[in-house]
Amino acid sequence: MVASAFLEGFDVQRVALPEIAINYAHAGTGPPVLLLHGHPQTHVVWRKVAPRLVEAGYQVIAPDLRGYGDSDKPDSDPSHLPYSKRVMAADQIALMNHLGHKTFSVVGHDRGGRVAHRLALDFPDAVERLVVLDIAPTHTMYAQTNQEFATRYFWWFFLIQPDGLPEKMIASDPEYFLRRHIAGQVKTEGSVDEVAIAEYLRSYRDPATLHAICEDYRAAASIDLEHDQADQTSRINAPLLAIWGENSVVGELYDVKATWQEKANHVSGVALSCGHSIPEEAPAELTGHILRFLAG
Repeated sequence: MVASAFLEGFDVQRVALPEIAINYAHAGTGPPVLLLHGHPQTHVVWRKVAPRLVEAGYQVIAPDLRGYGDSDKPDSDPSHLPYSKRVMAADQIALMNHLGHKTFSVVGHDRGGRVAHRLALDFPDAVERLVVLDIAPTHTMYAQTNQEFATRYFWWFFLIQPDGLPEKMIASDPEYFLRRHIAGQVKTEGSVDEVAIAEYLRSYRDPATLHAICEDYRAAASIDLEHDQADQTSRINAPLLAIWGENSVVGELYDVKATWQEKANHVSGVALSCGHSIPEEAPAELTGHILRFLAG
């Protein structure tokens, strides 16, 4: 266990769970809140939010998803099952159970929001409240794909290409790809500082991370859709708050709240004046909405 260099007041450690070792940051002693990051970030994306939640009286757990950051990067298979959101959600249940939490609230951004969605479906008794940041449901987004979405979210279709093609292309200049990706989604100048970018890049330069990220997206375009299709009639009963950036692709192309009302019984939603990376672009406003939602 070491003190986090990014999340003030947090310790960081790796825990060996039955199926995988997960790296996570942890602080606080109150009701547990699980924070799940997206791509291309790690748990460091929560550096402006997590300490505020602890100050408000919550216990915060912020892991690196499997394949990301300093968590394990297991081998995949032709079905991409090891990087399905079902398996990634099971990782988080194992982590929270290891920490003694049978029930908890979840806040998921980007890919983490998709893991959180699956977690709420597969483990409904564990999730007390759910916050999803700047996403519409995966199945909905693929079903409504048009030229504008495919152009603006090109990596959804690039990263799923087979035979190591995207891995090899990104590995030729990972810093260029990472910076272009972040710059294309962030609409608030200066919200992602060079120290954070350097940390994201540290992970992104690892070939195992690049492969895991591609497997995450390949799973989303294949087995995750199969799981979603099988659960078309299932609805999330936990209260769900959808927050999106009004200047993000998701905010501009989708009626975000309506897409989640198709999937959950108790939905509220709000747009913030920012782009995609809400935890970095609008941390104070985001934290306020999360705290009000968690308080009921």
